[in-house]
Amino acid sequence: QVQLVESGGGLVQPGGSLRLSCAASGTIFSINDMAWYRQAPGKNRDLVALITRGGSAHYADSVKGRFTISRDNAKNTVYLQMNSLKPEDTAVYYCNANARTTWYVPEAAYWGQGTQVTVSS
Repeated sequence: QVQLVESGGGLVQPGGSLRLSCAASGTIFSINDMAWYRQAPGKNRDLVALITRGGSAHYADSVKGRFTISRDNAKNTVYLQMNSLKPEDTAVYYCNANARTTWYVPEAAYWGQGTQVTVSS
């Protein structure tokens, strides 16, 4: 199994910054794409940003130019730097990784437990 543990959420004022981290551990053969999703109360869980193993990044239109996703493959960790935060960024942020536990097991999607980000004055 693969465990994902997020950290870095909290309360921040509009215009502020936060950096989320997500570390993968457990039985890991390989990790392909890693991503951040978010879910606001009463809404669907939406993709925020995704990064491939090779480092190609993709963003939701709502966060382009404000958020930056990065990863450290040696540490099995993905980061989300969030700048110029807005109240509408308030949500629970979830880490996602597509990983294989052994070479002969198909890739599966794993999720973290979520970390709350609240943007409010």
